[in-house]
Amino acid sequence: MKCIYCGCEESRVVDSRSADDGNSIRRRRECEKCGRRFTTYEKADVIPLMVIKKDERREPFDSEKLRQGILKACQKRPVSITDIDALTHRIEMQAYSTDQEITSAQIGEMVMDGLKQLDDVSYVRFASVYRQFKDVESFIDELNKLLGSREQSPV
Repeated sequence: MKCIYCGCEESRVVDSRSADDGNSIRRRRECEKCGRRFTTYEKADVIPLMVIKKDERREPFDSEKLRQGILKACQKRPVSITDIDALTHRIEMQAYSTDQEITSAQIGEMVMDGLKQLDDVSYVRFASVYRQFKDVESFIDELNKLLGSREQSPV
């Protein structure tokens, strides 16, 4: 590893420890030439997950875009940021466990399933945008499905 101070390519590791919830390793290094210390992070190289959009375009998976969509659905609702981040992380892990490609429809269904468990109003908000209801009847059908699943699940 090249020293950030003098550019020497010889350094030794002084300390290593897990960082970022075990997803990376933090290393303290000492330059063999100038003796100054610096920190490096080592992270596994991940093959990018590609999202196949409705129009067949492909773009890299963006967990922040996913999080923003969930945040928008949960706006002014009693859903904590912790719950939103947990849902985002759960969906991200599910998406990465598939192949190297996933459809936006699959991601949308994962979000709908997660929001249904978190908050009914957030679920309906997301569904209204995601499903692009054409008329009031299709919107009412979705609400009836939600009410039906609520009645079937024990409280």
